Amino acid sequence: MTGLLLAFQFFSAIPVRKELPMERKDVTAMYLALPVVGALVGLVMYGIALLFMDAIGTGPLLASFAIVLTGIALTGGLHMDGFADVGDGYFSYRDKEKRLAIMDDPRIGAFGTMAIILVIIGKIVLVHELLLREVDLLPILLVAPVLARVGMNVYFITTRLAKEKGIAHFFKEKIGMGILIGGSFFIGIVALILFGFAVQSVIMPVVLVGSLALAVVLFRMWSLSQFGGVTGDLCGAFIEGMEAIVWLLVIICI
Repeated sequence: MTGLLLAFQFFSAIPVRKELPMERKDVTAMYLALPVVGALVGLVMYGIALLFMDAIGTGPLLASFAIVLTGIALTGGLHMDGFADVGDGYFSYRDKEKRLAIMDDPRIGAFGTMAIILVIIGKIVLVHELLLREVDLLPILLVAPVLARVGMNVYFITTRLAKEKGIAHFFKEKIGMGILIGGSFFIGIVALILFGFAVQSVIMPVVLVGSLALAVVLFRMWSLSQFGGVTGDLCGAFIEGMEAIVWLLVIICI
């Protein structure tokens, strides 16, 4: 329970006004609880879809906007902020140290603004496409944030830190690597099996697990070459990008 509360406290907009322990087991449990938080976010997004499409009777475009906005609101825009910071840092075309300094700047630049606008529009378009196809949104909206956070856990724990300070450094120093990797793999496999049953497909879960593994490997290589390692902003960017990729793959496969 402590891990789940910590996950809500640090990775969502849901207020947890309680001082919680931050020992190794607690921080490890927090990261293991992240996919659960993702599933709950997806569940609320599905509820918003039902509200707008069925109860209110709006069109799919407005519903898509509300669904994506709900996901951003529930995470406090944390991952979107990371995506924007990575855009600013990468497109500065400076050396690694300068890129990291740019990402630490609380102000958002032109490239960060463009990055965040494009990812939000892209996610709205993808959800709109799913609504037009009249597929069952529940398993799709659940599996995307779960897999994104499972992949982020593996990426984070297997990639060296880009800097020896900050909250990412604090958390990584306290994580039980074996437990987190093993637990994340287990959660991901269970999520994919349940998703396969829900959509009555064997191919789709295979495509998703292969794509997730490839995304982790490629993003890890890119992070090391462009930033020297992992940061909190890069983790947030991975989650946002991976959610969009999962939605796109589902659209292609259905």
